[in-house]
Amino acid sequence: MKISKQDALTWFRFFAELPEDEDLLPRQQEIAWAVFSQIEEAVDERFRQLKAQIPGLKTIGGRTFFVGDERRFSAGCRSCLTGTGLSAVRKTNKCNLQCKFCYDYGVMDQLPPVGEGMWEIGGTKFRAEDIDLLLSIQQKPTGISYVYLEPFMEIEEYGPIIRRFHEAGVHQHMYTNGTLANEHNLSELGRAGLNELRFNLGASGCADGVIEAMRIAKRYIPFVGVETPMTPELYETFLRKKDAILSTGIDFINLAELHLNPNNIGNYWGENLYLCRRGYVSPVWSRELTLKLMKQADEEGWAPVVHDCSNHTKFARDLNLRAREGGWFGASSYGCEFDRLPYEAFLPILSDPDFEFLKEEPLPVGYRPGDLVL
Repeated sequence: MKISKQDALTWFRFFAELPEDEDLLPRQQEIAWAVFSQIEEAVDERFRQLKAQIPGLKTIGGRTFFVGDERRFSAGCRSCLTGTGLSAVRKTNKCNLQCKFCYDYGVMDQLPPVGEGMWEIGGTKFRAEDIDLLLSIQQKPTGISYVYLEPFMEIEEYGPIIRRFHEAGVHQHMYTNGTLANEHNLSELGRAGLNELRFNLGASGCADGVIEAMRIAKRYIPFVGVETPMTPELYETFLRKKDAILSTGIDFINLAELHLNPNNIGNYWGENLYLCRRGYVSPVWSRELTLKLMKQADEEGWAPVVHDCSNHTKFARDLNLRAREGGWFGASSYGCEFDRLPYEAFLPILSDPDFEFLKEEPLPVGYRPGDLVL
């Protein structure tokens, strides 16, 4: 059903006005999925055009795209896409910043603690002394990542567990906004055996102090890079500070396609959004800006790898992980973070005169506005 943009707008206005407890009827569901498909196909075509403008575009088995020297491609990302990682290790439920793109925006004070002396791995609580038992029983992952939320809030707690996984030969990477990083704690992480440190430059607005911390980190930690959601603010600030950022000697720049959930979507109300494979909801401009920056990196020959960590990449990641876990053919945990899709959030893109569907056809009888749709 190649629904027209005008019919799509009419129906989505109707869906947006329905009570929250009223589900769409079967034919209405057909219409809704047809609209999301039309939007996604048009957005995907735009992405294809932008990728075609990057002569040096490379891929990891069709699972993700990047430009630059493949030897500098993050081993943590490779573990995520082709190995048995990403295994999340959780400890810290606090952060010293509040970013409007954060998945926990507005609910930071409601996040439960992992617990004193405890670490959460795979949803199970462990003490540091339990790691030997865990490694002796279960298959060793190709990589683990320290997430949730800002580990440098209590970075002194991380040394012993990093040391133990390092001794076991597990690749480890950590995320940080970088504002609390200094020579002492960075050197301690390096001595403990951390393989990779990723700075969220978007969180600090590419602060000069964080850029300097990246430079310091390269003295002690083998792989250092950027991982941050791509936003217009980041794009503008990154280009303004490009020379300083690239001079730090970082290995990679992972530009994540911003995806939205019920906590942060209000911060992007009115933007053109799309639904990717019935999963992540994202602003169209996020991946567009990433591909635009990758084109510049390719043309100028930047030293760091620049990685398109898109919704497509997340889709591939989950397919890989389920396959590694012995899941059935087609199994994946990739999905939508909204219990009920916010139809009203897609009215801006359907109202945008500059956004066009690739192909439109009249709705069949029974699906047209005014028909009784069951």
